[in-house]
Amino acid sequence: MSVPEKVVQVCEELIISDETLRRVMDALDHEINLGLGKETNSSATVKCFPTYVRCLPNGQEKGKFLALDLGGTNFRVLLIDLEGGSTTAKMVSKIYAVPTAVMVGPGDGLFDHIAQCLSTFMHEHKVENVKIPLGFTFSFPCRQEGLTKGILVTWTKGFNCSGVEGKDVVLMLQEAIRRRGDVEIDVLAVLNDTTGTLMACAYKNQDCRIGLIIGTGTNACYIEKLDKVELWNEDHNEPKQVIINTEWGAFGDNKCLDFIYTGYDREVDETSINPGKQIFEKMISGMYMGDIAGLVLRKLTREGHIFRGNGADEIFKRGAFHTKYISEIEGDKVGDWTNCRQILLEELGIPEPVTDQDCIVVRHVCEVVSRRAAHLVSAGLACLLNKIGEKKAVVAVDGSVYRFHPCFHNLMTAAIQKLVNPDMKFDLMLSEDGSGRGAALVAAVASRTASD
Repeated sequence: MSVPEKVVQVCEELIISDETLRRVMDALDHEINLGLGKETNSSATVKCFPTYVRCLPNGQEKGKFLALDLGGTNFRVLLIDLEGGSTTAKMVSKIYAVPTAVMVGPGDGLFDHIAQCLSTFMHEHKVENVKIPLGFTFSFPCRQEGLTKGILVTWTKGFNCSGVEGKDVVLMLQEAIRRRGDVEIDVLAVLNDTTGTLMACAYKNQDCRIGLIIGTGTNACYIEKLDKVELWNEDHNEPKQVIINTEWGAFGDNKCLDFIYTGYDREVDETSINPGKQIFEKMISGMYMGDIAGLVLRKLTREGHIFRGNGADEIFKRGAFHTKYISEIEGDKVGDWTNCRQILLEELGIPEPVTDQDCIVVRHVCEVVSRRAAHLVSAGLACLLNKIGEKKAVVAVDGSVYRFHPCFHNLMTAAIQKLVNPDMKFDLMLSEDGSGRGAALVAAVASRTASD
């Protein structure tokens, strides 16, 4: 059995040609240049914030370092022991919850809670009497004004603590630690999870130049030459480079991606909590891929192409078709519909019978949506690889979509190969615990370079 022609036609607008992907690359390159420009940054959608991280790990980092990783309703504290001259590290960590009342209460209350958990962790591991350098991964929109200064632009992910927006989150953390007075911590860096991802891989591979998150959301960072960064107002000493946090999820917010924008994208955007924002992210990330597939399946059901036309509105309402279903359905071997049937019957309540033809159509929709996501991410990476212009570069990757989708790595590798400059070699490297380990490594590098 093959995919019916009518189904192919419905899905056709989600298939992007190589030529169109090159248009995406050109558009992203233009937007990045606007973000890097002093006169154009304020109105740019791809902000390209300098992270103030200029040095990569060289394997000589040594000592104990803390990492604090805050980006959701749980946060982690890690203690990492780097041995110097080795790319292995001893690590212990613990997850702490952020109670709902704290998430929406006063800002001081949030940082007091974090400081209390830090203190508990340090006492448990008997390092409370040692002044330990800390790297702080703070995965909320932030404007960095130095390696240890990050101004919260706006809360996301259900947080709404008063008195924090527009403030330096590092200073608020340090003040909370001082209020307790029972541990000594030296906050050496604040960063986002994308930078941490790059640093975690760079510790093991010196060719790492790009960090990518493709999970619930998406973002990328890359190493740029200082003379290209007009926003840079610090010294131009060696190394003449800095990691740039692109914030590329907002690519397309200025309508520059309208040439690939579909009715499905428009509906996902209009029903989101932030209409008109994060357009690129809404086309490719885990928070939205399931909704896009669900909209296509609802249209196909209404038109009678699957499930005998029954129950489209009830079955495929917003949020019902999870992105993880796409990974699980594509995880079935071709011709085996075990995962597909279980999801349709048990998770979504599709009325029996679910035919093989239904499963073929559902899998086709999942493949079209996931391939578009992989190809758009690949266009973004190819743009950055070409921009870096080196003969070889490693891309550090993390995020649930990349980790769990059975084909994403191979789809990206094949697409980048076609789009990148012909003489460039690249590798995609899974980042192990970038948001935690990477934060400690930024602190370790800052500590090493300060003593050089």
